[in-house]
Amino acid sequence: MAKQSALDTLIELAQRETDDAAKRLGAALKAVDESEQKLAMLLGYREDYALRLDAAQVAGITPMAYRNFVAFMDKLDIAINGQRDVIKHAQYKAGVEKATWQASERKRLSYRTLNERAAAEALHKENKRDQKQMDEHAARQAYYKR
Repeated sequence: MAKQSALDTLIELAQRETDDAAKRLGAALKAVDESEQKLAMLLGYREDYALRLDAAQVAGITPMAYRNFVAFMDKLDIAINGQRDVIKHAQYKAGVEKATWQASERKRLSYRTLNERAAAEALHKENKRDQKQMDEHAARQAYYKR
């Protein structure tokens, strides 16, 4: 019975580990999603600003205003490239967290399988013992009936 208790403890610990890993994976996936949304927002700003530059050029623009437009677009490009790096890092972290969750889930399932096998073996032994007792009882009854 001590083995059963130890196995139950291992299963409980593995369940907690799996739950913690799942929470970290969820947070990592959320970070990826938020990073991608921020990139989409930056790309939208850049596209809008490029349209404004085109409209300003058609209407006529001073060289100073043109330099400001171009300088701001360069800054947006730098921010966009930086955000792409943030996304790559977030995706990498999400991959690591997914692998961690999968490993902890495999461990939890392994302990559960061991527990089920132990329970099945115990049931088999109990059934065998019960059958032996019934056979002995039947044999005694038959012996005393003679």
